[in-house]
Amino acid sequence: MSKKNDLARRKRQHEFELKREKEQKEKQKQKLQAKKNKMKVDGKDKKNKKGGSGFQVGKRKVKTKLSALAKAKADQAMELDK
Repeated sequence: MSKKNDLARRKRQHEFELKREKEQKEKQKQKLQAKKNKMKVDGKDKKNKKGGSGFQVGKRKVKTKLSALAKAKADQAMELDK
């Protein structure tokens, strides 16, 4: 009997293939589950926000005090305009 046709070898190969198929199915299931979880929209987050205070849009504090260097540059620019 040839080595390829050995009963023990065929049995081990068959078990290996079954194990591999099972692992592939599990991986596929995990990927599908992850994809479903990613696509879910959780409504709880929206309920916790009160009004529109979740984030600010376009509101920044304007810097009103000028540094010494900025004052000097502004004075120099004024002199050039005169």
